[in-house]
Amino acid sequence: MGTSKTPQYGDELIVQESKPRLQKPPLFKVILLNDDYTPMEFVVMVVQKFFHKNREEATRIMLHVHQRGIGVCGIYTREVAEMKVRRVTLFSSENQHPLQCTMEPE
Repeated sequence: MGTSKTPQYGDELIVQESKPRLQKPPLFKVILLNDDYTPMEFVVMVVQKFFHKNREEATRIMLHVHQRGIGVCGIYTREVAEMKVRRVTLFSSENQHPLQCTMEPE
């Protein structure tokens, strides 16, 4: 038969809970690329609509894209960044503009 040991003083099992180490998810920059065909006003509208920027900030981002060829619209987790890239690309295509949107690690 099996023997069962009764815990005696000093034989108690001590369990120390460790705190899980949570890492912040990696972030990605969502970037608009300049082209020679998409109207500036359309780019401003896209930045306002999909990145929730006010008119002044959207205009500043559009001018940065226009002057430097590239501009960051926001920084998000991978899933959110991918969704924004898809939505901007689809919206631009539906409106017959070649505006390109991409993402890269921060």
